[in-house]
Amino acid sequence: MGSISPAPESSGYESPLSEKQDKSEVSVPEDSDQDGVSDILIVKFSANDADDPRNWSGGYRWYLSIFDCFLVFTTTFASSVPAGFASQLLFHFHLDAELVALTITLFVMGFCVGPILWGPLSEQYGRRAVLIPCYTLFTAFQVGAALSPNTAAIMTFRLLGGITSSAAHPIAPALIADVWEPSTREKALTYLGFLSFIGPTLGPLIGGYMAAGNLRWQWVFWMLTILAGTCTLLITCTQKETYRPIILARKAQRLRNETGDPRYRAPFELVQKSTIAATLYKTLAKPFVMFVHEPALIATTAYLSFIGGCLYMMFEAFPIVFEEGHHFKSSSLGLMYLPLTVGNIVALIFYLCVTQPDYERKAKRYAPNPVPPEERLTMAIWAAPLFAIALFWFGWTSFPSVNFWAPMMSGFLMGVAILALLVALLNYIIDVYSYAAASALGACTVIRSIFGAIFPLFSTALFRALNPRWASTLVGCVAILMIPVPILLKRYGPALRARSRYTARALEG
Repeated sequence: MGSISPAPESSGYESPLSEKQDKSEVSVPEDSDQDGVSDILIVKFSANDADDPRNWSGGYRWYLSIFDCFLVFTTTFASSVPAGFASQLLFHFHLDAELVALTITLFVMGFCVGPILWGPLSEQYGRRAVLIPCYTLFTAFQVGAALSPNTAAIMTFRLLGGITSSAAHPIAPALIADVWEPSTREKALTYLGFLSFIGPTLGPLIGGYMAAGNLRWQWVFWMLTILAGTCTLLITCTQKETYRPIILARKAQRLRNETGDPRYRAPFELVQKSTIAATLYKTLAKPFVMFVHEPALIATTAYLSFIGGCLYMMFEAFPIVFEEGHHFKSSSLGLMYLPLTVGNIVALIFYLCVTQPDYERKAKRYAPNPVPPEERLTMAIWAAPLFAIALFWFGWTSFPSVNFWAPMMSGFLMGVAILALLVALLNYIIDVYSYAAASALGACTVIRSIFGAIFPLFSTALFRALNPRWASTLVGCVAILMIPVPILLKRYGPALRARSRYTARALEG
């Protein structure tokens, strides 16, 4: 994850820049005759370049990282918070239970559509250029949902809200990769996993208590309007562009304007395709072309998608177990999700105290070379069996005759396992695909969202037809089949990366 320039390091050309200019490194490729311009001067970041996001102050980089993690929290929270107003929506719009569930499913379906566009577009035009219009529209669609006069309107605004808000899903982890070196990136990605996971679990809890406080259903969307509007304002006023190739392209343009010398070029400009067909390919097809050609991406996406589907499945299983089996009120049901959050916190503490220091020791051992991406998979290897155990635990303690604490506390182990798997696999994807990480994460997010949208549609029928014991056993058996995934990736990952067209080494030439 060093210099962006594909030019040979030995070129040794120094640009005659004044002290007023930023003294970026400039190199001359061996064969430099492009567009009729001889001796192209490739602009790179120097060691202490103030324009390099990785040289920004630690405080500002942490602000960007936590803020963009919060953007993901906002979207996942918005996906599930209307569940607390299910009874009001059912009565006001004359819906049945399946249509009420669509208010969640359609929002999550938006996550399937948006990242196809937003991830690659952020690699074409920059992170900020995508986030600002997306979150402006997201805010507007929450206003539309609050003012919806009928079922069609609220369903449409929920879908559009999911599409626009999903920009944060591929961009947030890619932004973390922009501003941090791999040795310190994992800590920020842990917070991302934590905030993205507690969003859907806190949604029903907050929504339920708002409904119990005699607030009308419109208030949940006014709350989301305020939340989304605040995020839009903060993006516009406080978030600088972080995508390093775009920053270098702007730097090269500035140097051309200041010096009148057309030879200054950024690597991004040399490989950029300006045709409509190429732009459409990069925007729409690239994530899926990557997906079908990358076994490592297929494996990690399949596992993450299964985990996400199971999480949204719990939103349908918990009412069956706790409302029907243990006679909890709707406003109290959200408390059953708290062990999931506590499990997240424990996994976060474990990471900060154990996993991250261990990775930093490995970084020193491998220096000056980067740590192999497979080292990220250690947490996933031990978390995979825990996730399967948690599913069996939940299912076989779900008898009405068993105290509710037993199935509720299975959520603790589930929370630990899910956060550990998310952090490990997301870090692995980013380390493997580097500058194409946003596209890889876009494809991953789309597939995960499809699972998250589909699982709730059959979960209620599954848990009623098989009962919670056997339904959880079925899902737990699939989780057992997934246990070897991180083990196999650690064993065969280097060979897969060597054949890949999208790894950092392949893209840097």
